[in-house]
Amino acid sequence: MTPFTEKVVHIIKSIPEGKVMTYGQIAGLAGSPRAARQVVRILHSMSNKHHLPWHRVINAKGQVVIKDEATYQEQILQLEAEGVEVGIHDQIDLEIYQWNP
Repeated sequence: MTPFTEKVVHIIKSIPEGKVMTYGQIAGLAGSPRAARQVVRILHSMSNKHHLPWHRVINAKGQVVIKDEATYQEQILQLEAEGVEVGIHDQIDLEIYQWNP
C-alpha cells in the first residue's frame, strides 16, 4: 500500500459518527490535494477489506453522488441513522456536518 493510500485509509477510519468529509478534503489531508478521484478509487476498492465508513464521504458540494441506486439509498440511510440531516437533492450542510480534524 502506498503512503498516500495508507493516509487516506487512516483519515477515513477517523471520521466520527455523525460527521462527513469530502473526497478532496481527504486527498488534501493525505498530502495530495488534487487526488480526489484517487480517494474514490481507494474507497471503492478497500472499503470492505478495511471496514471503512465509506458512507461518511461525500462530494465538495455536500451531496451523495453514488450512481448505483441501492448503494445510494444505503448511504443516505446510514448517514441519517447517525443523525446527519440529508435535505433536498440529497444535500448535506457542510457547515454543520463536515469534520475538520
